[in-house]
Amino acid sequence: MPSVHRLEVKRQMGKVDIAAVAELLEVAEAHDHHPALGDHQWLDLVHGGRRDFAGLVAWEAEHEHPVGYAQVSRGSGNWALEYVVDPHWRSPESTIGLDLVRSALEVVGDQGGGHVHMWVHHAGPEDDVLATAVGLSRGRELYQMRRPLPLPEDSPTVPTRAFVPGQDERAWLEVNNRAFAWHPEQGGWDLDTILQREGEAWFDPEGFRLHERDGRLAGFCWTKVHADHQPPLGEIYVIAVDPDFQHEHLGRPLVVSGLEWLAGQGLRTGMLYVDAGNEPAVNLYRSLGFEVEHSDQAYVGDIPAR
Repeated sequence: MPSVHRLEVKRQMGKVDIAAVAELLEVAEAHDHHPALGDHQWLDLVHGGRRDFAGLVAWEAEHEHPVGYAQVSRGSGNWALEYVVDPHWRSPESTIGLDLVRSALEVVGDQGGGHVHMWVHHAGPEDDVLATAVGLSRGRELYQMRRPLPLPEDSPTVPTRAFVPGQDERAWLEVNNRAFAWHPEQGGWDLDTILQREGEAWFDPEGFRLHERDGRLAGFCWTKVHADHQPPLGEIYVIAVDPDFQHEHLGRPLVVSGLEWLAGQGLRTGMLYVDAGNEPAVNLYRSLGFEVEHSDQAYVGDIPAR
């Protein structure tokens, strides 16, 4: 297979660009049985890009649709990178993925460099080879864990209420950013970030459960329904407890509250993502009947300024 003939680097994505890349992502998702881009990267794409955003589109001669796409953007102190290659253009001799990733890292260098997380879903040996070729190494590993629903009737829970759009954003942002101050993707959200989520078709404020103590938001369990998955999945999308309430041991009952809400919507499988190295959280989820379904891999490295 010939190497990439043309590679476009776009700082802003127009409607035509987004439509072309979205078609590629749909083909890849149908083939791979998982989303080709993570939530954060997808929203960056559909909103046309943000500061330090770059979308890299790979084309082959006489082929009217993109054959590959990479996306890089800077979050809270780190660069996030993901890429996808059209399933019909994957082969051992293809350089599409390698060309995309190398060019994306050059963009990072042009923007002053920094620490990069490249996420790969269902990573295999070929991904280790590509990462090594561009100077990245294995970093964080992310488990997707699942369990059947509903839970046993005696599972401990706490009272929750639905999130109210236009009312609860700022209180939620304060708790989220305090709880995830260490997290490269979930920390450092602003009002625009959560408003973008509220604009997504899957957003349901009833499934965004808040737990209050003494007039304060103490914790939350934000769920997400993957209705297009077969069978449909109910996800614990984000869950956190305000650091001031960590001693209240709210994590387990908040998970249960979210799972009960999902079961009440007719979902029969619950799932979540968790860092493999977060042993307390992994042990908590195992104790609730979750098992690892698959893992995703982050490849990391520090890119110098060019």
